[in-house]
Amino acid sequence: MANALASLAGLLKDPPPDYAFELAPGHLAVARTGKSPEIQAREMEPDVLSVHPLRDNVLRPEALAAHIRAVAPGNGSRKRRTAALILPDYCVRIAVLDFDAFPSDPKEQLSLIRFRLKKSLPFDVEAAATSYFVQHGSNTKRVDVVAAVAPLEIVARYEAPFRSCNFQVGLLTTATLAALELVPAGGVKLLVKRSGSVLSLAAVERGSLRLIRSMDLSGAGFTEVLAELYPTLAYVEDQLAAKPDQMLLCGFGPSTQEAQSLFESELGVPAAPVTSRFGPTSEFNAGLLGYLESREEF
Repeated sequence: MANALASLAGLLKDPPPDYAFELAPGHLAVARTGKSPEIQAREMEPDVLSVHPLRDNVLRPEALAAHIRAVAPGNGSRKRRTAALILPDYCVRIAVLDFDAFPSDPKEQLSLIRFRLKKSLPFDVEAAATSYFVQHGSNTKRVDVVAAVAPLEIVARYEAPFRSCNFQVGLLTTATLAALELVPAGGVKLLVKRSGSVLSLAAVERGSLRLIRSMDLSGAGFTEVLAELYPTLAYVEDQLAAKPDQMLLCGFGPSTQEAQSLFESELGVPAAPVTSRFGPTSEFNAGLLGYLESREEF
């Protein structure tokens, strides 16, 4: 998981992997990378994945492997193909940590991050995959660190079906982190992304991530979404001394226009759907399209 935040950092300079995959309950999106990426989506049985931060997510690894082979059949070569893997938001804990001072030594950095996260995580941080990206705070004296943490066992179970299909997973990231590449630069933007019952919110200030949250709602209707948006907007305005100038909506499907009108009237912030030059965004492919957006060769 060492490169989990590479897309956010804008450091995807290496040759692209052969494939990029995004996983979600009941869905698999894949792109064959290249100058003209081939994108396809495939529905899976609903019991193949069950996304959770504390227990195994891949309930039927053989079925997942079969779907992977269906969209990316082998070519008979023994050489492993390379893949970027975009995981569902809710299986990874992501936080933006602020520090008055931050050490330069990577070992000291990791130790400090784990210490800060230890009390807030429902699992042992020492037995978790941890990745982080250092970004400058809005106050130049402050250092903001975006950290992503997931139990090693959960990450390993996601990777195993890909290894069985002769893939070597390199880049690992999450759907919302990858989808941030679709957020326009400048000002303060709030990404509102729904995927099934999971709502993810990310506040971006002039290209830097300031807040990110993912929660599994009892329902994913407008009432539940608004109940999370009210305090989030208040927090953003308090912390950044600025109201978001735009909300970017993703994953609302045919109800996008209705959501846009309701959120604008209730919250007083202009809203618009997330767009991509590679095709329509949905709750199942926004991470994949954001990943493709980050690649310089396209």
